[in-house]
Amino acid sequence: MGQDPETIRSEIAATRERMGDTVDALAYKADVKSRAKDSVNEKVDNLKSKVTGARDSVTGAAGSVSDAAPGTEDVKHVARRGKGLAQENPLGLAIGSVAVGFLAGLLIPSTRVEDEKLGPMADTLKEQVKETAQVAVEHGKEAAQDAGQAAAQAAKDAAGSHAEDAKSDLRDQAQQGRDQVASSAPTSS
Repeated sequence: MGQDPETIRSEIAATRERMGDTVDALAYKADVKSRAKDSVNEKVDNLKSKVTGARDSVTGAAGSVSDAAPGTEDVKHVARRGKGLAQENPLGLAIGSVAVGFLAGLLIPSTRVEDEKLGPMADTLKEQVKETAQVAVEHGKEAAQDAGQAAAQAAKDAAGSHAEDAKSDLRDQAQQGRDQVASSAPTSS
């Protein structure tokens, strides 16, 4: 026979809760700006705690400066991890290196000769890079919003489908119960 209606209701509630968590997780993944901000805040907090720990170890009677500096094993571990990452994704490493170099070149102040020779062209190039970056950010935001809306719609559709299925099951069970009662009721002649 079918399931108890209370069991079905609890399953529906559990499914809604899981879908809500899933939608929240997808929305967070799609929100690149917040994730980047969280990452930066986490790194700032880690750095602050290291600086505070280093200061405390230097000023403390029992502390030493070596506690604040990474050990040889830590440095070797990071180097091995970086080497492994470079071997796994050399194209990503190359693209990242070019991007870092380009950004570093933009941040370094220009000389008088560069300004005279390349000034207008450099300004135009910088403006085009800014515009391209702005367009890329806007496209990223649109894609994230589309993904979030699609996830929310999928969750709504799934919830509606589950509700319809549960409703149909309840109707079927009620009909079966009525049929059983009608068939077990004594017939009067």
